[in-house]
Amino acid sequence: MFYTTVGIGTPPHNMDLVIHLGGENLWHDCSRPYNSSSKRHVDCESKKCPRGSTCSATGCIGPYKPGCAINDCDITITNPLSKFTSFETMVEDVIFLPHMQVPGFLSGCIDLNNGFSNVGLALQGLPKSSKGVIGLSRSKLALPTQLVSAYKLPPKFSLCFPSSNEKGFGNIFIGGSDHSQAESKFLQTTPLIINPVATGPLSIHGTPSIEYFIDVKSVKIDGHVVNLNPSLLSIDKKGNGGTKISTLTPFTELHTSLYKPFVQDFVNKAAVRKMKRVASVRPFEACFDSSTIGNGLPVPTIDLVLPGGVQWTIHGANSMVVTRKNVACLAFVDGGTKPRMSSSVEASIVIGGYQLEDNLLVFDIASSKLSFSSSLLLRNASCSHS
Repeated sequence: MFYTTVGIGTPPHNMDLVIHLGGENLWHDCSRPYNSSSKRHVDCESKKCPRGSTCSATGCIGPYKPGCAINDCDITITNPLSKFTSFETMVEDVIFLPHMQVPGFLSGCIDLNNGFSNVGLALQGLPKSSKGVIGLSRSKLALPTQLVSAYKLPPKFSLCFPSSNEKGFGNIFIGGSDHSQAESKFLQTTPLIINPVATGPLSIHGTPSIEYFIDVKSVKIDGHVVNLNPSLLSIDKKGNGGTKISTLTPFTELHTSLYKPFVQDFVNKAAVRKMKRVASVRPFEACFDSSTIGNGLPVPTIDLVLPGGVQWTIHGANSMVVTRKNVACLAFVDGGTKPRMSSSVEASIVIGGYQLEDNLLVFDIASSKLSFSSSLLLRNASCSHS
C-alpha cells in the first residue's frame, strides 16, 4: 500500500498515514504518548461540524440537544480492510506538510487504549508502521478539499505512486503542479463518473458516493475485445457495477463473471506469444514461466476502453507480478460476486494500486475529469525519477 508522512500537532508528531483515495477524512492514533497543545475539540453547534453529524453527549443520542453535558462533534473513522467503523471526536489541529503548515485542520483521532473491544481493528490490515489513514475523496473533510478551500487553490490533485520494485518516493500534488506542460503533451482525459448511491460503510440514503469512478466501456487484450457482460460495466440503480479506482485494493479486482473470460483471453494471447503457463500462485490465476517472457515483460497489452475511444493501456510492468523465481503472474484477481469490504454496494472492476504504479493521475474535481498517462516507464521516466 501507499503511505505518506504527515506531522500533526504541537509539538509535531510525524505519522505514517495510509493513502485512501476513497477515504472520507484524515484520522490517526492519538493514544499516549501522543499529546498536542494546539488540539481543540469541535463543538456540535460549530459551523465546522458537518451537517447531520452525531455528538458525543451524555444522555443525548443523535444530533445535539440543549442540556447535553458534553457536545463534541463526532467524526466517522473507518478502515475498510478490517471492516472497522467508529465515531470519534472531531478535532482541529495544525498539520505539517512539506514546506508548509496548515492550522485548524479538521480530522479525527482515536485512542487505541480506550478499552473498547473492537478498537484493535482500527489499524488492522494496514502497514505496521502506519498510524491512520489520509482520505482523498470528494468529501468536504478530505485533505484536498480542505487545502483547496483554505488556500484558494485550483480544485484538483495529482498522484504519482512509485513502483514497489524501486527505491524512491512518488508525489501528491494538491492544487497546482509542476507537470502542467507534460499534461498537455501526453495525458489522456476521461470523465469521472458520479455513482448516485453512497458506497461507504455508513451509506446515507439519497447521497452520492464520494469515491472515484470511470466509465469503462470495454476491455481489450492485444487489440481483441474481451466478451464481457456489458451490464456489469455500468452502474445500476442500486449503485452496483461500474469501475472504481482504489488505493486500498492491492491488485485490480474483477467481478467473477468478468474475470473468467478476461483471464482466458489473456492466456490465449500469451500462448500465441509462446509464454509457457505454469501452476497458479494464489491469489493469481494465470502464471507463466518468466524465462519464456523475456526482459521488460513484453506480454499482451490490456486496454481499458473509455468514452470517445480513449484507452488506458496497461503494459507488463503493471499487468504482471513476479511471485517467485522464474514465475510471473497476471496481476489481476477474482473479486467474487459479492462486496468484500464493508460497503453494501461494490464496483464490478476495482482498479488497484499495482496498476497505478508509475502512472500520473490528475483528478480535476471542478470539471469531474481524470487525466492519466499510462505507464511513464515507456517515456523513460517514473514516479520516483521524474
